Amino acid sequence: MDYMPKMPPPGTTPRQAVPITLPPEPVNQRLAVTLDSNHTFEVPTKRIHTTEDVAVWLKSEACARFVEFVQVLNVHVKNKKISDPCAESKAVSDLVGLLTTLSIWVDEIPPLEGPKRFGNRAFKIWYEKMESNVSTLLLPLVPPALDRDEVLKELTPYFTGSFGHSVRLDYGSGHELSFVAFLLCLDILQVVGPDDFHALVTRVFVKYLDLVRKIQTTYSLEPAGSHGVWGLDDHQFLPYFWGSGQLQDHPRLRPKSIMQVELVDHFYREYLYFGCIKFINETKRGPFHEHSPLLYDISGVPTWTKVNSGILKMYIAEVLMKFPVVQHLPFGSLLPFREAEHPIRFN
Repeated sequence: MDYMPKMPPPGTTPRQAVPITLPPEPVNQRLAVTLDSNHTFEVPTKRIHTTEDVAVWLKSEACARFVEFVQVLNVHVKNKKISDPCAESKAVSDLVGLLTTLSIWVDEIPPLEGPKRFGNRAFKIWYEKMESNVSTLLLPLVPPALDRDEVLKELTPYFTGSFGHSVRLDYGSGHELSFVAFLLCLDILQVVGPDDFHALVTRVFVKYLDLVRKIQTTYSLEPAGSHGVWGLDDHQFLPYFWGSGQLQDHPRLRPKSIMQVELVDHFYREYLYFGCIKFINETKRGPFHEHSPLLYDISGVPTWTKVNSGILKMYIAEVLMKFPVVQHLPFGSLLPFREAEHPIRFN
């Protein structure tokens, strides 16, 4: 499946297909990033100010680390169901626990009375509570040998940027990007490691999806940077990548299986891809091919392997290469903006 989205209707601006050469799938069990004893942490700052800066980002060490991390996680969940047993370290339990706490806070902060269509301002209350308690939430994840305040100043912006925008009252793939960048930082800090990669997707990221979907529906958040019907999804992207990896060699389920509601309802708890389709079926009205034409087109791809590689190309083109999305990602010592030794290649 090459990245070639269906053309939008007359009168709209077409999105150009972008030829992308994917880096080889990582075979190492750990990313080649180590921190020396004199490492200096930084408060992550905004570095992408113009569309020209996007080209710098795409060749940066941060981008190379991020794409490799996304691929590594994909390797670790191939042909794995969400319920399959996996190692669950203290760090994984702590991550699931803090996301559970944030979910409880949603229950404790109900929507405010008033218009519900364009975002409920109760989300701002929830967000401010999360933001004011972030040090307490993240403290169990800080390695005891490191300076707590120094580590927290670098981790905090990625974590707080993971759940939506409290002023715009929206949520989208840029916030998902921030959460995975947060997990990547934990990997670089060796808070999590190869033994956790399976659980980072099937335990932690699944819990994150449950939370942000709850936030979206409770507070009626708007899609951030949505392409409307011509986008893959209003909010998420990576569960389609990792989810297609989960299904790569499934004996029964094929990409076209998403069009059978009974199969979606049966398998959505086990496969991220089907979970996304289930959420779309519950939140959108009308024929599937009309409200989600790109997903409908992808259902015609013959194998999950082709879907998997195509989704990653699409993610790079539609998220990592898009100024409106990546302009909000900050950069520090763990995700440096400097040029990578082995940057991603684009034809």
